[in-house]
Amino acid sequence: MDTLIKIAYLVASTFFIFGIKFLASPKTARRGNLFSAIGMLIAIVVTLFDKHVLTFEWIIIGLIVGSVVGTIMAIKVPMTGMPQMVGLLNGFGGGASMLVALSEYYKIHLGTVKGLSFNTELTITIALSILIGAVTFTGSLIAFGKLQGIVTGKVVKYPGQHPLNLFLLILVVAGSIYFALNPELEWLILTVSGISLVLGVLLVLPIGGADMPVAISLLNSYSGLAAASTGFVLQNEQLIVAGALVGASGIILTNIMCKGMNRSLMNVVLGGWESAGSSGPATTTIKGNVKAVEAEELAMLFDAAENIIIVPGYGMAVAQAQHAVRDLFNILEAKGKNVRFAIHPVAGRMPGHMNVLLAEAQVPYDKLYAMEDINDDFPNTDIAFVIGANDVVNPAARHDKNSPIYGMPILNVDYAKTVVINKRSLNVGYAGIENELFFYPNALMYFGDAKEAVNKLVHELKNL
Repeated sequence: MDTLIKIAYLVASTFFIFGIKFLASPKTARRGNLFSAIGMLIAIVVTLFDKHVLTFEWIIIGLIVGSVVGTIMAIKVPMTGMPQMVGLLNGFGGGASMLVALSEYYKIHLGTVKGLSFNTELTITIALSILIGAVTFTGSLIAFGKLQGIVTGKVVKYPGQHPLNLFLLILVVAGSIYFALNPELEWLILTVSGISLVLGVLLVLPIGGADMPVAISLLNSYSGLAAASTGFVLQNEQLIVAGALVGASGIILTNIMCKGMNRSLMNVVLGGWESAGSSGPATTTIKGNVKAVEAEELAMLFDAAENIIIVPGYGMAVAQAQHAVRDLFNILEAKGKNVRFAIHPVAGRMPGHMNVLLAEAQVPYDKLYAMEDINDDFPNTDIAFVIGANDVVNPAARHDKNSPIYGMPILNVDYAKTVVINKRSLNVGYAGIENELFFYPNALMYFGDAKEAVNKLVHELKNL
């Protein structure tokens, strides 16, 4: 029986590994999701048999409640709300790890199960599960609040912030070590839990809204590490493997996001740019004239173009304009144009945000190009159409050493023959600086809400 259980766990682990592999591409993402779900189903069923569960009443109740809630969320939450949901689910994972670790502690501490006793390995993993799980739980709730607009999306700073966070971190680590050596101190593990919950809030609060792709992937990694620690607490190899896979993939993705902004993880976690989070008027003044264009004139430009690259940004997500963009893509393709999409790695509010939105709108996967795969094609492009993006197309990142975004890889839209930028206004982006692209001689500003503006453009193209 033990051999069969280990084989089943190995099969589940294989499904997890292939699931993550398939999630790396939009073409195979659905298959990856299915493989991961099958692996999790196998792991849960085998664990129920392996642990000799005698009563299934609460398990069945939890299964029903969880399935109903999950189904409602999947149906009701729009694709533009995916970042919030991902952040919330990360928090649920961390909270579950913390609660399981606490329950295992009290199971031994109160003597509810005979034959169990504390040992150093067990107490260390309990402390780790609680620490990482608690930080993940409250940190993810703050991330959810920022994305949902409940908590300010700006960088939150106050005097003594970093020393306070460092002090709490040292305090909770020291408390965890002392608890590992003295597991009978119930008040100590509860104190560690409380400080860890507070630390999660304080660590994520300084991160600006536009840094959420990094925060979400980092919290995802935390939830995996918390699950792996809980696997050691429960002595469940499958949970260790699954948690390690999530933790490792989250760290790799976080590193990719940081490279996409040419910033260190420490810079993001400590609060990013000083001016970050501003969405008001420009903080600097760039000399030049802005040339605005209306839908009718723009339609004629598109009608004459042959090669077009569309660059989606967070403004497209906010306006829920992905379906309008799909209609624009369809009518341009029908006219024989070569239309492609250029995706910056940190566009949106979570990794792959733009890919998810465009895929949901039925834009063909093979038309979505990563920055490194399409950047060299902009000089041969007739029109680069930027929809709601700002800092990721700002040429200052290449040459202005005083700019906070200097060195950040950007999409080379300014190399196109004509650049059309759709924005509500000339307001600055997350970095709090004016975008010099707006004043370039080959740039045209197409003002308006992304959904409404793109629909107008589609209407004019149809009239042509």
